[in-house]
Amino acid sequence: MYGCAPSGFVSDCPARLAVEILSDKWAVPVVWSLSQGPLRHGEIADVIHGVSRKVLTQTLRRLQSYGLVASETRPQAGYRLTELGSTLIEPIRVLTDWSAQHSEAVIDSQETAAVLPSTTAFRTRRSEQAS
Repeated sequence: MYGCAPSGFVSDCPARLAVEILSDKWAVPVVWSLSQGPLRHGEIADVIHGVSRKVLTQTLRRLQSYGLVASETRPQAGYRLTELGSTLIEPIRVLTDWSAQHSEAVIDSQETAAVLPSTTAFRTRRSEQAS
């Protein structure tokens, strides 16, 4: 897979870059909101509920540094996806479909993990038994 070791992500694996970009909490919502066309800063904030203006500005700057988003000044100030940024729409769509298909299983696993004793508690009990 493009230079990735079959046993995991090596330091120069291209997938690491994608994970780095998409793991930012607000990157995917920003890219998705711009997939329908250019938007002004305030319009993006309205579409993405819960993001502060400061964090949105930081996210837009980070996406600009990756070459995924460009700022526009005409006909009005705003932001748009670059050609490169537009190539993320399909992978985001695939991840969205995966999430829709598997979200219940993930939530079930999280709930199961929440009722299991933590590894710290397990280690504590084990060390007490050894004493």
